[in-house]
Amino acid sequence: MKSEKPNGKALLPVLLFLLLYLGNGIYFEYIHPIEGQMGFYIMSVVLAFSIALALALLQNRSLRFEEKIHICAKGIGDDNITIMLFIFLMAGAFSGIAKDAGGADSTAGLLLSLIPGSFAIPGLFLIACLISMAMGTSCGTITVLVPIAMSVSEMGKFSLPVCVATVVGGSMFGDNLSFISDTTIAATNTQGVQMKDKFWANLVIALPAALMTMLILVIYALRGSAVSLDHYDYNIIQAAPYFIVLVLAIVGINVFAVIGIGILLFIISGAVTGSLTYVSALTSMGGGINGMFETIIVTVLVASIGALIRENGGFAAILEFIRRHFHGVRGGLFGISILTVLMDIATANNTVAIVMAAPIARQISQEYHIEPKKTASLLDTCSCIAQGVIPYGAQLLIAAGISQISSMKIIPFLFYPYLLGVCVVVSILMTKEKNT
Repeated sequence: MKSEKPNGKALLPVLLFLLLYLGNGIYFEYIHPIEGQMGFYIMSVVLAFSIALALALLQNRSLRFEEKIHICAKGIGDDNITIMLFIFLMAGAFSGIAKDAGGADSTAGLLLSLIPGSFAIPGLFLIACLISMAMGTSCGTITVLVPIAMSVSEMGKFSLPVCVATVVGGSMFGDNLSFISDTTIAATNTQGVQMKDKFWANLVIALPAALMTMLILVIYALRGSAVSLDHYDYNIIQAAPYFIVLVLAIVGINVFAVIGIGILLFIISGAVTGSLTYVSALTSMGGGINGMFETIIVTVLVASIGALIRENGGFAAILEFIRRHFHGVRGGLFGISILTVLMDIATANNTVAIVMAAPIARQISQEYHIEPKKTASLLDTCSCIAQGVIPYGAQLLIAAGISQISSMKIIPFLFYPYLLGVCVVVSILMTKEKNT
């Protein structure tokens, strides 16, 4: 393979995307908001990437248009991209049928019934962690739990922003570690590592942050009054598949098998409990798959843009910058982390940020002798840190919309994402340099 000459102009499609997506998002969210709409979702991310792809195709006149299409096709046809697309489809079917089978509500109700009233807020964090890990979606977890957080706030006279932020933080913990989260799928497959290996690499960083968050929340809860939680209905048969899937994934069973077994278990549990019929099961899985289409299209577009940027020397330009400013294994790890955070701040989507940063991160890890599982862990973790605190991200916008408070009021109490960032920095500083 030839070595591309560094060319900063090859990064113009990325800058155009940022201008279109961030520019319109900031304008419609803060300057000229439209009632009932989230500013950062008025311009479709698919449209923004499509325009960026058009610019990428116009660059490098030394290549014919047909040759550029071939480069895109090679990028899309990469083994890791193909596997990722298939897993997205299965994960969509899983999330759809799990929700309609009553799995999420039953799991939340089961866990809430086990929490002492005096520890309602730490309990909310723990429940958000577990449900998000099982569901594979932080947004879905926030949707389910924020109404409960509002009740806890009212009954216990706790700060509503603290209760909502607690749910958001726990949701990001689970999303970061879940085996069926699209961020995990993207991070592992782009780096060619097993999900269980990335899980253990993540846990070393995430668990200390979660424990410190729990300590802060316990201290806060003890200063308030005990909460008399409402009775929440649950069905153990509906909740069981989540826990089975979690165990199977941790054991290390192939991800396709894990998701397939999960779908089958929810079909059975839904049939046994009467929450699903043949028709509703088909509709649920189809709806879940439809919900993944934007992610799939974005992945295809980003793979195409990335292949053209690589061909035109854009990746080489970024690598040259990192080589100049970051040295050794620690430098490479900081480079990957900063790159991922900036991509997420720019795109407001942690999956898209990972897909965009992944090819460059893979080259950095090879050049700086970084373990692929560590690279995958940083991609997932750093994207979740940024996504969990930006006020225009889907997570905070959904939480703010349900609770009817500004996302800016939630941000100061996002203890977990901030502590996770500290743990990432500490883990990098503790990494030993390798003799080469």
